[in-house]
Amino acid sequence: MKKYTFLLFSLFFTQRLFSQTLTLPDAVSIALKNNLDIEVLRNNVRIADINNDISIAGGRPVVTANITDNEQITNVNQKLNTGVEIKRNGAIANQLNSNVTGSILLYNGYRVKATKNRLEQIELQSSQFVNAQVQNTIAAVMTKYYDVIRQQAYTRTIDQSIDVAQKRLEIVKAQQSVGLANNADLFQSQIDLNTLEQTKQSQQLVIAQAKTDLLLLMNSSPDSSIIIQDTIIVDRSISLPNILENLNRNAELMAANYQIRIAEQLIKETLALRYPTLRANAGYSYNRNQQTAGQLLLNQSSGPLVGLSLAVPIYNGGIFKRQEQIAGINAKNAGLQKSILQRDFRSAAVRTYQAYSANLQQLDNQKKTVDLARQLLSLALQRFQLRQATIVEVRQAQESFENAGLTMTNLSFAAKAAEIELLRLINELK
Repeated sequence: MKKYTFLLFSLFFTQRLFSQTLTLPDAVSIALKNNLDIEVLRNNVRIADINNDISIAGGRPVVTANITDNEQITNVNQKLNTGVEIKRNGAIANQLNSNVTGSILLYNGYRVKATKNRLEQIELQSSQFVNAQVQNTIAAVMTKYYDVIRQQAYTRTIDQSIDVAQKRLEIVKAQQSVGLANNADLFQSQIDLNTLEQTKQSQQLVIAQAKTDLLLLMNSSPDSSIIIQDTIIVDRSISLPNILENLNRNAELMAANYQIRIAEQLIKETLALRYPTLRANAGYSYNRNQQTAGQLLLNQSSGPLVGLSLAVPIYNGGIFKRQEQIAGINAKNAGLQKSILQRDFRSAAVRTYQAYSANLQQLDNQKKTVDLARQLLSLALQRFQLRQATIVEVRQAQESFENAGLTMTNLSFAAKAAEIELLRLINELK
């Protein structure tokens, strides 16, 4: 009952969250909880953890029990040198063989140790794959979250332009009522207002689709109604030397490091195949052979056994040598793949930082442009009201204001997206 009560409370809380305000921490938390790719990778970590055991590496004793019981009907025809002759059809015979044996590896060129180390590296690598997917998921959710904010910010710019268009229409109507404006200005003002309202409706569709994309990343219902009230604030403290210095913390690079160690352990495992294998064996056996006819009617034996077994590889057609060569090539490839990742991530970091820095510089200038465009629009509207400016000049001022607002919004989003990518590269998204 408590379980169902908790479930109902969780559903109620989630529905309430979506019907009110969704914050970035909430979006990230839900996405990480519901992400199926992360769940698959976590299952892989569990598998690697189960495999990371000395028994999988072959270092624990192996105990087996065997029993065979055969009931047989035989025809016996025996002639002994004493002159005795035994002849019987349908004689019943029973053979019982059983044993319990145990074997433990004493030495095989430290192959068990190398295998255990490889299993440990696989488990650590699996954890890094999870970390990489977590960082990718957080980056995707954050980028889409701020994209919704970007589209909403542009809608606010359109709203301001609509307010100006409505005031312009009111001015034209007032001027027309006293004979100072013609129908052309009135029609043009109404058309401009209608166009802006249609633009707003189109922009609302863009926002709705962006929210749907965000909900998809969160693995939540696309029918959920969410409200996002936030602004784009860019961290200006990021420096390129710090990013390049911490690239080695990237989860994919760390996974590549573990892949190199895995390949190195495989080389050791392959080399160990050339060494002898020594095992200690012990056990207990019980055997019984009983017949109803024949010279030997009962043969029974039992007792413990203990000993050593030694297997020395002498020649197998050069298979071990070839396996060793292949393992060495795989180790070199693992190192090359890490070098490729380092090169690509370093290049991506430099390119992303260049975009980040350029967007920040343009953003500072664009804020001034937006202020000037707002002042120009206000001045043009005042001059239009005083019949010192034409309707075309007002429209041009409106377009300048809209373009300036859109450019500033896009620059803010681009700078934030670059910031997110830089932090993802050094595994610092939280």
